Amino acid sequence: MKIKIIALLTLVTLIGCKDNSKEMSHEHLVLATVWFQQSPEAKALYEQGFNIAMERVAEFTKEKSEKPYAIITDIDETILDNSPFQGKAIFDGKDYSSDFWNEWTSKGCAKALPGAVSFSKFCDSIGVQLVYLSNRQTNELEATMRNMDSLGFAFVTPDNFLLKVDKSGKEERRLKVSEKYNVIMLMGDNLNDFAEVFENRGDDWGAAIVEQYKKEFGRRFIVFPNPMYGDWEKNLYNNQRDLNWKEKFKLRRSKLIGY
Repeated sequence: MKIKIIALLTLVTLIGCKDNSKEMSHEHLVLATVWFQQSPEAKALYEQGFNIAMERVAEFTKEKSEKPYAIITDIDETILDNSPFQGKAIFDGKDYSSDFWNEWTSKGCAKALPGAVSFSKFCDSIGVQLVYLSNRQTNELEATMRNMDSLGFAFVTPDNFLLKVDKSGKEERRLKVSEKYNVIMLMGDNLNDFAEVFENRGDDWGAAIVEQYKKEFGRRFIVFPNPMYGDWEKNLYNNQRDLNWKEKFKLRRSKLIGY
């Protein structure tokens, strides 16, 4: 009997000491990902963003232009929903890697975000070119086009995609579009999708730059919600890489404001 009690206590101790680092390393993403996938507020914000965009485009195209009109849009978390990738990362306790990401994009099964397909067709109907500028790699082009074509997006041709070759910064590619088109609007989930000035955010996380350009948001800049990831995380983790989950946990809590 005594041996059985000792064995039971040992088992309880082992269970209590189980290493849960794999599970905890991504626990902070659960609420953000569920909100993105399930909340009607997230869906409403996308519909709202594309509704505003259509109104603004209709206004801008009333003005005469020597160049044809164009809109530059990001892809991920702007028109395509990659939250299942985040879900897989949470379930498996895996960090982002190019191979892991390519495993997802090669499936070509991302869903369209609310309002995105209709917006692309609206642009097509009024003669406004839609350019897809993304930091997906060029080797992901075929799978991306297959995915978007299956969803009914307009402008799914190689010439309408500007993917990442070597630099993450998008300014050179934006300027390339501007050489041919009158760019009347930019859309994205990351401030870096709009202008080079947002790439150096400073210690205030870029708040001063947003203040400087505040009249452009909802006018030429259409921002979509993404609580799962983004360049704002650089400030969160003080531009440090390779932190373990406990260090990240402490840094996240240190940024909270309470009373």
